Order: sequence, then C-alpha cells, then structure tokens
Amino acid sequence: MSVDLAPELGTRVVPEVAAGQRSPRRLGLLTARPGLILALLFVGFVLVSAVVPGWFTRYDPNATAGPDKLLAPSAEHWFGTDELGRDLFSRVLHGSTLTIQATLGAIVIAVVVGLTLGVVSGFFGGWPDSVLMRVVDVLLAIPRLLLALTIVTALGFGTLPIAVAVGVGIVPGFARITRARVLSIKALPYIEAARTGGASWTRVLVRHILPNSWGPVLVLAVLDFGVAILAISALSFLGFGAAPPAAEWGTLISQGRSYLITSPWLTLLPGLFVGLTVFSLNHISRSLEELQR
Repeated sequence: MSVDLAPELGTRVVPEVAAGQRSPRRLGLLTARPGLILALLFVGFVLVSAVVPGWFTRYDPNATAGPDKLLAPSAEHWFGTDELGRDLFSRVLHGSTLTIQATLGAIVIAVVVGLTLGVVSGFFGGWPDSVLMRVVDVLLAIPRLLLALTIVTALGFGTLPIAVAVGVGIVPGFARITRARVLSIKALPYIEAARTGGASWTRVLVRHILPNSWGPVLVLAVLDFGVAILAISALSFLGFGAAPPAAEWGTLISQGRSYLITSPWLTLLPGLFVGLTVFSLNHISRSLEELQR
C-alpha cells in the first residue's frame, strides 16, 4: 500500500510504483477470464437498456394486439408475447428501468447509511460503537425480506418505498464491513506516523482512513446490487411494485404464472434475464475482490 505521508514526515512515497505493479495483473485478469468480459458486457447492456430501452426494441411495451397474444419466441418477438399481445422483450427492457432505479436507490441508501455508521463506530469506538453495533445486530437478526415487507407495508406501494425497504435491509452489511476496515487501518503504522507528524484525527480520517476503506465497500456494493435486484423483484412479484401497466421484472414473472403450462416463456424468460443479471454481478464482484488482495 502506497500512501503519501509528505505533509507529516517530509518524505514522499511514489504511488506510481504500486500502480505499475497492479496494472499488468488487472490486464491479465481481464484477458484470462472471458467470462468476466461477458459479465461486464451483459451488465452494461442491462444498464444502458434501463436508461434508453428504445435503442434495443421498436415495440411499445404497453401496446396491445389481440391477434398476436401468447405467441412463442421468434425472430419477430424474441421473448414472445403475453396474454394481451404485448411484446415481452420490450416489456422486460422497459421494466429494467424501474427495477434498476429502485436498486440504485437501495444501494445508495445502504452505502451512505452503512458507511456513516461503520466509520463512526470504528473511528470513535467507546459507547458510540456499542450503541450502533447493537442496532446493527438487531437489524441482522431480522430476515431481510421480512424487514423489507414490514417497511414497504408501512410506507406504501411503489418504486421508492421498495428502494427504501430493501436499502434498510442491507445497511448492516455495509456498516459491519466498514467498521472492520476502519479498525484495521487505524492499527497500521503509517496512521501512527501521521499522528506523530502532527496530523489531526480529522485529517487522518479524511486523507487516509476513508480513501483506504473504499475497496471492500465497492466489492460489497456490486455484490449487494444483485441481492437488491432479487429482493426488489421478490417484492414486485408479491404485488408491492409499481401499479400496472408499468412493468417490473418481478411483476412480469408474477403475471406469467397463470400461463406456466401453456406459455412457459412468459415466466421463464424474464426469470432467466434476472438470473443472468445477478449471476453477472456476482462474477464481477468476485473478480473485484481478487483485485483487492
């Protein structure tokens, strides 16, 4: 780990050395793992389609066509059509907008709140640490889905309540990993050297502890992005998502249950799309974790 301690010690450690040593490893990780490249491309496609779904489909997701109802997947309709003749692929892409928005909202809430709790708990210690960690322990003792159901029932249905409910459920993980990281960094020799050189605790926190705590948080954020997608899809599946005709991934899977025998693509293809997204995010998070070692 290379850290510039010039303000405190009068010396300078060149960070380019460590960066130069890691860049071939990062390049090798990409070239040696085509699965990682495919995962990045697929996640990129999902994110872009969530912003501009019209780039990838010419069908209106809410346009009905009676003669075209329950058509099997084909070159004309890649995912087939639903019971109202709507193009399912178009509904999946447009549904990704609401699902990704809710997921991003949940991750932002979890990162901001969890990072704040973890930094305060690990940096100050004492009674703030005891109180905050007991709150985190209580949240950890409650199953995430049950906690999310309780919160969304109190707040109401829709994309924003789901984002808040899922975000609160994954806060404890960010708080725990941030606290552990802060405690480990506080014990390193260069922190003591910075303090000996006259740096205040505020300067140490901003210049050294926070920048070096982002690695595990980033990995967990990518991993929990997939967890949040599953949780949001589950809540949408149960009917807590956006009101029809808006399409969310969980809503599409739920609507296809009535036709599972005669038209299985209505449930299987949206479910496969969600599964591939989560699997790709998990693969990316594992690769990021290796880069942090």
